[in-house]
Amino acid sequence: MILVTGGAGFIGSNFVLDWLAQSDESVINLDKLTYAGNLDNLSTIANDSRHIFVRGDIGDTALVGSLLAEYRPRAVVHFAAESHVDRSILGPAAFIETNVTGTFKLLEAVRAYWNSLPATEGSSFRFLHVSTDEVYGSLEPDAPPFTETTAYAPNSPYSASKAASDHLVRSYHHTYGLPVLTTNCSNNYGPYHFPEKLIPLILTNARAGKALPVYGDGQQVRDWLYVGDHCAAIRRVLADGRVGEVYNVGGWNEKTNLDVVRSLCTMLDLLDPKQPGMDGAVHSYAEQITFVEDRPGHDRRYAIDARKLERELGWRPAETFETGIEKTVRWYLANEEWVRNVQSGDYQNWLEKNYAGRDQRKERP
Repeated sequence: MILVTGGAGFIGSNFVLDWLAQSDESVINLDKLTYAGNLDNLSTIANDSRHIFVRGDIGDTALVGSLLAEYRPRAVVHFAAESHVDRSILGPAAFIETNVTGTFKLLEAVRAYWNSLPATEGSSFRFLHVSTDEVYGSLEPDAPPFTETTAYAPNSPYSASKAASDHLVRSYHHTYGLPVLTTNCSNNYGPYHFPEKLIPLILTNARAGKALPVYGDGQQVRDWLYVGDHCAAIRRVLADGRVGEVYNVGGWNEKTNLDVVRSLCTMLDLLDPKQPGMDGAVHSYAEQITFVEDRPGHDRRYAIDARKLERELGWRPAETFETGIEKTVRWYLANEEWVRNVQSGDYQNWLEKNYAGRDQRKERP
């Protein structure tokens, strides 16, 4: 059994679904269900006895301690985090509370649990911390990609909070011997992505006939990683990663934001073309692209060197950007109800509609 924090969020829910599809091992899913937590992401496993959902905060040391004592997981995979850069600029306090203080409290509960384990269980236990490439700061256009030894230089409250959590995790290994692993990933995309992020925002706005906002000149470069590939990488690191090590997870897909937006428009033109306009012509979604004022401190380029992960654990992404984007667009076109529920806020009522009056810890969904 493993415990996953933040397992109702974008990457966390994809990981839980992937884990249960690949393994018979059960998952305790601890999620606070903030605005980005969506149990509808996990509706296909709502009746799977291997999935134990618990609504709660990673900062609730008593709750985390009781879950660890009751279920005795062999690993903790820590996704729970506030993750949107724009929100961190407008309100950094929540990012410090969850990403820094919450990770500290989680580590304390896990350390106490780990110290209570028999030697054989303790030696095989793992705490895997999922982080971001944004902790490394911004790259110059011709600079080599980030490696695991790149110095940290976070430039937003979000990335600073994740950098702090990375350092806390590292310190708990070097000070207390806690068997930790850390992964730093590039920009994820794929199913169940909350529509405030670039790719789902463009897809939903395009089909609604709204402007497609592009910050600044749109030449900011990101490395794009399909979420299914990220999940596979985490499974590999959890299984065979060296304790105390950091592994960068990247898609080997550097693209400018503007190129990503244009690719999405091209894919929509193919898969969901617009109706002819008043002039009788079928117009491209690209005509909706609108350049807006750049956000403060916008990093110019991120790029991940994932060769350590390939060399040591044999992982490489299965998806190219082109195949991953097509899968993503097709998923959003096929899941319009999910999009509507997120946009309307109805997704936040999913727990009450489906589990009202039930204790998920005693009556497993």
